[in-house]
Order: sequence, then structure tokens, then C-alpha cells
Amino acid sequence: MTLPGNLFDDAQPPAEGERFDVLLAQRNLVIERIVSSDVITPTTYTQPQDEWVVVLEGEARLSVAGTPHTLRRGDHLFLPAGVPHTVEHTVNGTVWLAVHLQP
Repeated sequence: MTLPGNLFDDAQPPAEGERFDVLLAQRNLVIERIVSSDVITPTTYTQPQDEWVVVLEGEARLSVAGTPHTLRRGDHLFLPAGVPHTVEHTVNGTVWLAVHLQP
């Protein structure tokens, strides 16, 4: 059994980039909180697992297989395995929840 937590505790953004905090890793499921600064280097990810993300606070602009998307508070997006995606810009303090389903 684990103790309850709060997604917004210790949610200060790093000076640069993003911080990834694993909240739960169970069998083939990983849930993480991502906290983004407004100073990021766009990086393209092509992952072997499916990922679902939701923006809890802030805003982000990303490209999924070349298609642009802007996600704001409450917006969510499914990123299928093998599909390249790039986070291009984030507002300082953007908080995401990411759910990974490992193959």
C-alpha cells in the first residue's frame, strides 16, 4: 500500500527542460508527472509504448507525425507507439500527466 499524494506538490518547474517524476510503475503501466519550464530544446521521441498525456496546468505546443497541436489545461492526446512526436514549446510551469502502456 502507498500513501496518498498530490500532483501539485513540489511542482516547481526546473530552470530548463522538463522534470519527469514516476508516480506509479506497475506491470506494463507507468504513470508520470512532467513539469516543464519555458526553456526547452525540442526533442523528437519515437517510443515503443503507447502514451496518453493530459495537460493539468499551463500550455504546450507539440507536433505529432508532423501535425501541430496546442494543448491547454484539460486537453489530452493519445500518442500511439512508433509515432514520432516533438514538444516544441511549453509555458513555464506546465504540468502534465503521462500514462505509458508498455508492450
